[in-house]
Amino acid sequence: MSFEFGQLLRAKLAGICEPSNPQIEKLKQHYELLCRWNRVLNLTSVRTMQEAVERHYCESLFAAAHLPESGAVADIGSGGGFPGIPIAIFRPQLTVTLVESHQRKAAFLKEAARELANVRVVAKRVEDVGEVFDWAVSRAVRIAEVAGVLEKLAEGVVLLTGEVAIAELPDFEWRPPIRLPWGDRRFLWIGAQGVSRGT
Repeated sequence: MSFEFGQLLRAKLAGICEPSNPQIEKLKQHYELLCRWNRVLNLTSVRTMQEAVERHYCESLFAAAHLPESGAVADIGSGGGFPGIPIAIFRPQLTVTLVESHQRKAAFLKEAARELANVRVVAKRVEDVGEVFDWAVSRAVRIAEVAGVLEKLAEGVVLLTGEVAIAELPDFEWRPPIRLPWGDRRFLWIGAQGVSRGT
């Protein structure tokens, strides 16, 4: 499984970013743990390795490649650890906080992050997190559910989404969306607090 996972990941990321061999090994370990826990806890609906590599790991690493090398990041609604755990593995100088209100998913995240010194898990609703971060990241979370707290949570935001209109996004200054290289209609949005749109 190690060679197959790593080979697939490298092929999908060719020309985008290059995780090291130790990083790929850590990503593979996370994938294996995710598969084991997913038998009893619904962490992901993705069933094949190819789809998991593309949808979970490649998308997360694509986001990581657009983040600075240091700072504090909050992953909102981390679920199975995406995009936070791949970000933490690829950017080890970042401190990553996985915010997950579902207690059993938070238990999985604590197990998954046990050997990642730059990761911690906060088992709370994002509305109850009283800290401020440099960046908030999120994937597969309804934007309307988190829009109200993003401005209190972080100066910058990275969102992995399907197609959305800019009017649906929180009131940040947004760069033009970047279409993800895999699949259709998936985008990376990067926003920062500053001049609000429409002014």
